[in-house]
Amino acid sequence: MAGTQADGRIARGNQTRQLILRRAVEIASVEGLAALSMGQLATELKLSKSGVFALFGSKEDLQLATIRTAVTLYTEHVVQPARDLPAGVGRLWTLCTAWLTYSRERVFPGGCFFYSVSAEFDAREGKVHDALAAARSDWLSYLERTAREAQLAGELADDADLPQLVFELVAFLELANAESVLHDDFTCYDKAAKAVLNRLRAHTTDPSLLPAHT
Repeated sequence: MAGTQADGRIARGNQTRQLILRRAVEIASVEGLAALSMGQLATELKLSKSGVFALFGSKEDLQLATIRTAVTLYTEHVVQPARDLPAGVGRLWTLCTAWLTYSRERVFPGGCFFYSVSAEFDAREGKVHDALAAARSDWLSYLERTAREAQLAGELADDADLPQLVFELVAFLELANAESVLHDDFTCYDKAAKAVLNRLRAHTTDPSLLPAHT
């Protein structure tokens, strides 16, 4: 009986933690990680402040947990749609279009979570900065690895500068996100998709592997 009660408390604690973190990523994407407050989250979600503080030892712990939750959501919406595709330029294209959909559909209300909060911590030191830097490095490395696999599959030219290509693709994606958030103008996503497609078609060995247009 005691074990069943303990399991129930753990399950309720995990549910409460996920509820808090889902709201925390929404707030942080708009107002920043520094705006997170355990007291405010407790009041807004009608939870006891002591219970929220018991789940997160400090504001930094809450911020780090919020980043981990954002990574999970990002992976679900951006990486997963392309994961089962064969190595090639099509997988790289799908990653880019999934990113644009993730931003356009406001998985996070402030647009891309990582674009939003990175500027807040890019010049700081500490665990939060390091967690954000690691998340960005992981994304860029994944894109470059995907491009490398497409090159090995013979679908990207042997002389393609893959780090440069990835840099340019990410610039297109992030500019669309920034413009849409700042101006509430979503036409930039179509422009970004066209730019990405043109860049990939310029480097692919077989343009028929990609759509003719967006």
